[in-house]
Amino acid sequence: MDVVMDAEAMNAFLATEFPQVNGQFRVDHVGEEGVTARLLVNDSHLRPGGTISGPSMFALADVSIYCVVLSRIGKVALAVTTNASIDFLRKPVAGKDLLAKCRLLKLGRALAVADALIYSEGSDDPVARCSMTYSIPPKR
Repeated sequence: MDVVMDAEAMNAFLATEFPQVNGQFRVDHVGEEGVTARLLVNDSHLRPGGTISGPSMFALADVSIYCVVLSRIGKVALAVTTNASIDFLRKPVAGKDLLAKCRLLKLGRALAVADALIYSEGSDDPVARCSMTYSIPPKR
């Protein structure tokens, strides 16, 4: 299936539909191979010890996988997560944004399955791996 939303359209959609997280995430790239999204790390994402919190990394995975699904099906705000699994692999680099590189594994009529590897910007070693399934509402 072809890409139907580019990074600019995706960022505009997120800003409109999810104003509560506006300014925290940015889609950097949308292509046939998947989506790269960024958590714009600030002090609100840190936990004691100065590392990025697990919930912040999970949120990046969820947003980026949502975007890889929407990049193929279009603006379907009510697509929702139905299953999620995340492995935290190593401590993120302090003071760096996190990047999620996502790929769509399967796109069906009702479900989409995708995964994401999360990296500290500038690092080749992933800090987390996530797999999610999204439910796609029926077309009206």
